[in-house]
Amino acid sequence: MKSAANILEVASLLPDYMGFIFWEKSPRFFSGEIPQLPQLVKKVGVFVDASEAEILEKTRRYGLHAVQLHGNESPEFCSQIKKQGLSVIKAFSVDETFGFGILDSYEPYCAFFLFDTKGKSPGGNGIAFDWELLRKYGLKTPFFISGGIGPESAKALSNLDLPIYAIDINSRFEIKPGLKDADAIKRFKDDLK
Repeated sequence: MKSAANILEVASLLPDYMGFIFWEKSPRFFSGEIPQLPQLVKKVGVFVDASEAEILEKTRRYGLHAVQLHGNESPEFCSQIKKQGLSVIKAFSVDETFGFGILDSYEPYCAFFLFDTKGKSPGGNGIAFDWELLRKYGLKTPFFISGGIGPESAKALSNLDLPIYAIDINSRFEIKPGLKDADAIKRFKDDLK
């Protein structure tokens, strides 16, 4: 999300979460002002190996409700962020070699996990991973599913018998990086019901 008009257009659909990317290498890097959003929409700051000071500065400046950590952040780092009263969503890149055991040390500090496709970038690669791999997940922490989810994914996601807490959509719902297609998002939401 980048432009105020597009942010408001998508916010009118009342997503549970709306992400703002604070990683400068991303074509979706956010540096503007966030307009007033409906109270039901939680603002999430997306960071990649940022310092605690940067995360806290952005949290204060933008009134973030949660942070999504998309880099190599350690369990100890997640613990420090949680101590600041923030909800931590820790992202992990998944492929056939992913070892779910790594999650054990993160679980006490993360409100949610996010499983994304392993790709060139920390996120926004537009490619889906094999969701059946998530059957190996055995922890209690709820999770988001991400990575290559497009308008045509609604039926497959609805039919997945997995404890998915939230669906994180991004590049496949864009007109260009940072500009979301609100009509496509609305149709996707309707198709998930």
